[in-house]
Amino acid sequence: MVSSGISAHGVEMRYGRGAGPLILENLDIEIAAGSFVTLLGPSGCGKSTLLKILGGILEPTAGSVQIGDTEAGAAVKNRQIGLVPQRPALLPWKTALQNAAMLREIAGGGRGRQVQVAAEDALRLVGLDHAKGKLPHELSGGMAQRVSIARALAMDPAILLMDEPFGALDAITRDEMNEKLAEIWASTRKTVVFVTHSISEAIFLSDVVHVMGVNPGRVVETVEIELSRPRTRDVFDAPLFAEYSSHLRDRLEPRVAA
Repeated sequence: MVSSGISAHGVEMRYGRGAGPLILENLDIEIAAGSFVTLLGPSGCGKSTLLKILGGILEPTAGSVQIGDTEAGAAVKNRQIGLVPQRPALLPWKTALQNAAMLREIAGGGRGRQVQVAAEDALRLVGLDHAKGKLPHELSGGMAQRVSIARALAMDPAILLMDEPFGALDAITRDEMNEKLAEIWASTRKTVVFVTHSISEAIFLSDVVHVMGVNPGRVVETVEIELSRPRTRDVFDAPLFAEYSSHLRDRLEPRVAA
């Protein structure tokens, strides 16, 4: 499937069917096809809500979202969107392969053998071909999250939405998962929209970082990350990485005037 860009204009979101408090205000975002874009911000700024709006999963109170030449809602129905949630939510009685195949089976994405091949290919892509027969309790946290990613990839979506997928992992595993995700993106070049509150994770993974503010949620700055690819953990020691980190921290933690 050809990767698609996202274009959002005047997006607004309120609680209570449009009558409640403002969550997101007047957002305009352009996401290029095949790019890796991160929504970075503190808890409560509406990152996850905006992610789902950009992917057509939620309908905004106001504004519009286009995915390629298609309305966002239609893109969801056409299985162009894959979602990786914060926690894997694997079915405990199904193997890694069966969990990876599950969404495609439910969506009717081909016959039995086609679905299995797609799931096997996705597990191979995330480096879990050897674990396809294991049950969730036999997997580490990082492995379980990779099955979750494979489950989304097996749908062959144009766009991958990732809602803080590594937030519950320990620091070492999280770094390993970031490297694996960078490899997956490089090989598939799907459009990825990624949510995090980790500055270093945002810099390491992204082409573009949209920094979000709160009350109401809004984009306060868009930063292009001009670090060369492919990226490994060595990039954390680069002077430019430190410059991005300092700048983004200042935008997330504005200094209080004396």
